[in-house]
Amino acid sequence: MKGIFVDLERCMGCKNCEVYCAVEHSAAKNLFPAVMEKPSPVRRISVESSGDTCLPLQCRHCEEAPCVDACPSGAMKNNPETGVVSHDQDRCIGCWMCAMVCPFGVISPQPDSKIVLKCDRCPDLETPACVSACPTKALLFDELANIMKKTRKNVTGRTISATKKETITGGILCEP
Repeated sequence: MKGIFVDLERCMGCKNCEVYCAVEHSAAKNLFPAVMEKPSPVRRISVESSGDTCLPLQCRHCEEAPCVDACPSGAMKNNPETGVVSHDQDRCIGCWMCAMVCPFGVISPQPDSKIVLKCDRCPDLETPACVSACPTKALLFDELANIMKKTRKNVTGRTISATKKETITGGILCEP
């Protein structure tokens, strides 16, 4: 199953992911008309920052999702085939149990309603809008095994590069 992963070293906090998420969930599906829509389109991803680090946060679609277990109406469901935790707005009773138990704080209120909003992983798109919109490729949409393989390759490349620099500079490790 595919998931959305974040490369923290690449995120520059531009919030493109937020804008394109809102546009994808608008009626127009186009930036300029979406800006004029009432109610305004709402993003399902939020870029938070702490110091120099930015982190895009969205539903992690947990395999053992606390929101699914806490939902008394069955509005939150986990699809075992896709790994997507979905929300049925028609079944939602607005009790907010899902938001209270979410360890990532990514379930939010729908404007002017008690109904919740969360990442649905853009079911009509092959790649979620937030991932496609990321100019630095900080958001990745792939299988966990592929992400881990790329991570190992990057770490190996950086380690070998650092080792070569250390040898060249006489044992003093220089920052790349």
